[in-house]
Amino acid sequence: MGLRQGPAPCPIPANAANGEGILREARCARGAIAAGALAVVVAATVGLPFANAEVLPPYVIVGDAIPESLTGQPGDPVRGKAIVASRQTGLCLLCHSAPLPEEKFQGTIGPDLKGVASRNTEGELRLRIVDPRRLNPDTIMPAYYRVDGLIRVAPAFRGKTVLTAEQIEDVVAFLMTLK
Repeated sequence: MGLRQGPAPCPIPANAANGEGILREARCARGAIAAGALAVVVAATVGLPFANAEVLPPYVIVGDAIPESLTGQPGDPVRGKAIVASRQTGLCLLCHSAPLPEEKFQGTIGPDLKGVASRNTEGELRLRIVDPRRLNPDTIMPAYYRVDGLIRVAPAFRGKTVLTAEQIEDVVAFLMTLK
């Protein structure tokens, strides 16, 4: 079964008055945008990774954190901010809001990222990004650095993570600036 591209048709009844037709078109467009956003979240949640395939280095979970960097190097907060703000890479602002006033249409489903570094340690943030289901099995947030135990993953994306280890560290470095 192929993926359908573009919004679903939204026919306007032939007997609709002009104003009603315009209103219906606006509702349909809004619905198509919402459906597209939801599809991205669902696809990511069920394991539609975007990053290149890589061998996942081992990491150790201690309590509710991954205390050590996945790369052994600190991340770059400038690159991390770009990943968080990206509508193609991190998709963070689809669900979260952040103190990035230049970024319009931020999400409200997930927690606000403002002050996230004052509420979490670096290791806690790392685990929440790597595999949030370790902390909350019912979360809709996707695992950005996991390849096993995922369902309905397209063959072309199997064995690939959403973000690379370096990108995870960059996002963590940026989030740690949000005190």
